[in-house]
Amino acid sequence: MNTILEELERRRAGARAGGGEKRIAAQHAKGKLTARERLSLLLDEDSFEEFDMFVEHRSHDFGMQANRVPGDGVVTGQGAINGRLVYVFSKDFTVFGGSLSKAHAEKIVKVQEMAMRNGAPVIGLFDAGGARIQEGVDSLAGYADIFLQNVLASGVVPQISVIMGPCAGGDVYSPAITDFIFMVKDTSYMYVTGPDVVKTVINEDVSHEELGGYRVHALKSGVADGAFENDLEALTQVRRLVDFLPLSSREKPPLRDSFDDPERQEASLDTLVPLNPNKPYDMKELILKVVDEADFFEISPDYAKNIIIGLARLDGATVGVVANQPQVLAGVLDIDASRKAARFVRFCDAFNIPLVTFVDVPGFMPGTRQEQGALIKHGAKLLFAYAEATVPKVTVITRKAYGGAFDVMSSKNIRGDLNYAWPTAEIAVMGPKQAVEIIFRADIGDAERIAAREAEYKAHFANPFVAASRGYIDDVIMPHGTRRRLVRALASLRNKSVQNPYKKHDNIPL
Repeated sequence: MNTILEELERRRAGARAGGGEKRIAAQHAKGKLTARERLSLLLDEDSFEEFDMFVEHRSHDFGMQANRVPGDGVVTGQGAINGRLVYVFSKDFTVFGGSLSKAHAEKIVKVQEMAMRNGAPVIGLFDAGGARIQEGVDSLAGYADIFLQNVLASGVVPQISVIMGPCAGGDVYSPAITDFIFMVKDTSYMYVTGPDVVKTVINEDVSHEELGGYRVHALKSGVADGAFENDLEALTQVRRLVDFLPLSSREKPPLRDSFDDPERQEASLDTLVPLNPNKPYDMKELILKVVDEADFFEISPDYAKNIIIGLARLDGATVGVVANQPQVLAGVLDIDASRKAARFVRFCDAFNIPLVTFVDVPGFMPGTRQEQGALIKHGAKLLFAYAEATVPKVTVITRKAYGGAFDVMSSKNIRGDLNYAWPTAEIAVMGPKQAVEIIFRADIGDAERIAAREAEYKAHFANPFVAASRGYIDDVIMPHGTRRRLVRALASLRNKSVQNPYKKHDNIPL
């Protein structure tokens, strides 16, 4: 018996050593933690239960039969985040560069299937060089097995990907299917084809960072939902994110004790919106002053800044927040903002997270670049997402709600449950100047008449009362009471039940 136990401990020590001291030291020299160190930071202390520690690849080509390492480049298992079950896999760059073999893929698929069966999130930590070339088509088949599970799990359990090193080739498509992607600044990058292939195929010289670093994906492409300074911050923030989420679509989000009075009033909000309708203000100030304890987990803060999305709590219950940002492009809806918000709205709806929408939008972005970039299709994604969503939806119009953007931003007519407006709200087809120049085109040369017409238009639409008189606004509320009204609205919608018509699936305008 002692011999067997000694052998077990010897094998475990070998597996935990990964690629050995030299490669672990090289990993640390790059400012990166090892696969196991990352899991120890992500999960509650002593909660990790590892699976398949002794799995090895089965390849015999190119001398691989003489080069086997237990675990085969990925650490998999289950653990807990603040006492709640999660499934994890962490790619180990010290073993075969974290490259994916068939056995490596089978380990990941196993935890994906267990997460689906048992209703718990999957968190993947990526630091790998792509497919294991020596395995050829077996490696490609392994990727496809993982992709299939990503698709089947979509909308069933939350899926979170953290890019903590290289993520190239087939490795990028699994994160792309998941709900959230986070990167680590300056040590991680993602791309379908690397710099060497780019040089060979199109003769373009480009660095790893220029091709797929965080500045590309968190700021420009929108592929990543955020970037953090180092491994520690990234894993800490993932723990924070998981706290907002239900374990699966079969559950509601967790309730947390809140020490923030649900009846709290915020007098400073009464002067948040400037008297000048063209002067910007910071919508984040409203969000932070309304939600519990100013705790707001913003998603994609550096991409499409003209719209804000993220998770917060109201009276201890998770809500998804979508808000136009007047400080950036006047809060206009463009291609990037529409895509960003639509994806988030659909995530919230999939996981039973109520939606709170703050509206100050002058319309959709005009111009040839937007039209040629298919703004119509992308704007329709956001419209589709809001209209399809069956979770509780509460909307507050703080200032401008012009044109089709008024409809799109969770209006009553696309099944917004409760729609409020501040006294500063302006709800109209377009702004006064543009409207008058169209309606009274014959008067354009007469400055006095145009000014009078514009004043008339403002008197009619530069307030929320016309919309309220038609029932499109449920109430005109004082800004200082916004938190109280939102808390009460969401409490009244707690047992909301809406069924969409039967269908195999929808056909969102992708």
